Amino acid sequence: MDKTLQTIITRHGCNPLITPEDVIPSRENFVVIGVFNCGATVYKGEVILLCRVAEAIYSDDLDCLKIPVVRQEGGKSILDAAELRKSEHPELCFKDSRTVTLGDDANRGIVCLTSLSHLRIARSRDGVHFSIDDKPTIMPNAGEECWGIEDPRITKIGDTYYINYTAASEDGAVVSLITTKDFCEFQRHGVIFLPENKDVTIFPEKIGGKYWAFCRPVPHGIGSPDMWLTKSKDLIHWGEYSHFHGVSEDGWENGRVGGGAPPVKTPKGWVKIYHAADRNNRYALGVFLLDADDPAHVLAKSEEPLLYPEASYETDGFFGGVVFTCGCLLEGENIVIYYGAADDKVCRADISFEALYQHLGV
Repeated sequence: MDKTLQTIITRHGCNPLITPEDVIPSRENFVVIGVFNCGATVYKGEVILLCRVAEAIYSDDLDCLKIPVVRQEGGKSILDAAELRKSEHPELCFKDSRTVTLGDDANRGIVCLTSLSHLRIARSRDGVHFSIDDKPTIMPNAGEECWGIEDPRITKIGDTYYINYTAASEDGAVVSLITTKDFCEFQRHGVIFLPENKDVTIFPEKIGGKYWAFCRPVPHGIGSPDMWLTKSKDLIHWGEYSHFHGVSEDGWENGRVGGGAPPVKTPKGWVKIYHAADRNNRYALGVFLLDADDPAHVLAKSEEPLLYPEASYETDGFFGGVVFTCGCLLEGENIVIYYGAADDKVCRADISFEALYQHLGV
């Protein structure tokens, strides 16, 4: 991979900006193992990062895996814990730090997650030095969120902030929607994409009279985890699906593609930062430049990653070899990318429009 590509994007010197040690656990017996994959926006002059905070339950018994879950009790959602004794379940695989699967092949089914994620706000006046709230902003409910809520994206349309996120349970991974106008009161709108769909990113304005979004369904028969486009009249009901971009046979996109940050509009068109993983689960970031009036029309695309795991805080962590973004912001003539590194910390990288266009050859 061409190392000179990395000269066009600048990792911030204060990276990582937020680490697990900066986050107060949501309850006494929980341990924060990751703060990452944050949605990003600006509200009343502050940069708001809505972070995914992953928590596990500490156990000094190496054979005992304690699993946080949310269950229903008396009409309320209650945090609880389940236990698995590894020695009693030889049919299960515990190799992946994120999941427990039935056998070595993850495609045979995820039995449970090893942590529970909620969403929490971090605030900054300069976009670098953040204070993270002491308590969770949005906790998962029972039902379709009982395994946690993950990877929020924020899209501002008018005076409303649309927050879509992945909700996980034994029934699958769905995409749900919450709206807010002030980041104090939140309205839930429920599931907007059925399982298994993730990595939904909504455009910040109507195009051709309709809202547009990217999504990433995961077929388990024919097909692969690819990016699709979809349209809506109300941001709740989606249709008119069309395949957008798929995995390659080799290289940095041969595992899965999708997600990234909601598109941002530049003088030359929509910039869409996205992620791709190879078959070794190394995640990198790429970019599309899309026609302003027809985002299905690709004007240019990364041939090599825009950002790939190279710094120690990206290669080492809860799940090393990962850079993954859920949000970016325009700052003058630059794009600021907030990204999760190694599935446990928040980082920042900046790139100018000029350098981005150079990367794309336009």
